[in-house]
Amino acid sequence: MSRQNPSLTEPQYFILAALMDGPLHGYGIIKAAEQATGGRLRIAVGTLYGALERMERSGLVAADHEEIVDGRARRYYRLTEDGTAVLHREALRMRQAAAVVIGRRPGAGTAPA
Repeated sequence: MSRQNPSLTEPQYFILAALMDGPLHGYGIIKAAEQATGGRLRIAVGTLYGALERMERSGLVAADHEEIVDGRARRYYRLTEDGTAVLHREALRMRQAAAVVIGRRPGAGTAPA
């Protein structure tokens, strides 16, 4: 993914952002993304694990460790160096895109002659 530099989907962006503070398990990622967006983004479990699998194959995240909770394995994921770079590039891209609009008023520009 980092070689082609495509934009991240919104769930991918917030999954990677959730991992900036350290490894998390699936439910922790879902809750962190929900909290970061004020509840606006609710990542479904299937969406999360599909995205994690694709991002793991792309080298953006890696399995960190597993623990057993209530008899079930809980896998923790961490952000990789490539994942950090892609996340920062995407944040910069979004900031540049937002700058085109923020602070401007519709119709405030010079009309073509």
